[in-house]
Order: sequence, then structure tokens, then C-alpha cells
Amino acid sequence: MSKPDVDAFRETLLALRARMRGDLSHLTDEALGANGAKTGAASRAPVDMADVATDNFEQEFTLSLMQNQEHVLAEIADALERIRLDSFGRCEECEKPIPKARLQALPYTRHCVACARKVQQSS
Repeated sequence: MSKPDVDAFRETLLALRARMRGDLSHLTDEALGANGAKTGAASRAPVDMADVATDNFEQEFTLSLMQNQEHVLAEIADALERIRLDSFGRCEECEKPIPKARLQALPYTRHCVACARKVQQSS
């Protein structure tokens, strides 16, 4: 892969990382109820069990999204490290070049499509 291509992927990864960190920060605030939207124990209003269940579901869903974001951020960090080590764009399984179209769609990918299928089936 040419240096300009690698530089372009580095910039893409850095921009994606910045966006994901912002999203993660927003999700953290939402999960922790930083918006002040949640009613606390100090409220004298009667507690509706349906509202409590909805709040719990939304918090669990948000925590799941946060976990996914953290995973993607780790993958981005690994991809940036592969760029630093000059191994970016090569499949970690077969060591063949990963097609540019795949990297454009998923710039932090570790595997070509065939090896990704194998890895996914084995897990």
C-alpha cells in the first residue's frame, strides 16, 4: 500500500476515533443520568413501575452501545498501531493485502473477507 493511501487511512481512523469518543462521552452522560431527566428518591411523585422498567431498559441499551463503542475504539487504536508498525492493510491470518474497498468500508479491519468469515465461524 502506498504512503499516501496509508496516510489517508490514518486520517480516517483519527477522525473516526474523535467522533467515537464524542459519542461515547454523550452515551456515558446519558447512561449515568447526567441530563437530570431521571427522578430520584427525593421526588415525592409516586413511582410508576412501567417508567422504572423503561428507564432500566434504556440504561441497559445505552450501556450495551457504550460497550460496542469501546470495542471499536480499541480496534481503531490497534489499526493505528499497525500503521505505526507498517503492517496495516495486511490480513492477520493469511498476510495477503486487504482490498482497499474493504478498508474504506471498515478501516480498522484486521482480516480480508475470507479470513474474517473463518474467524467469525470459529468463534
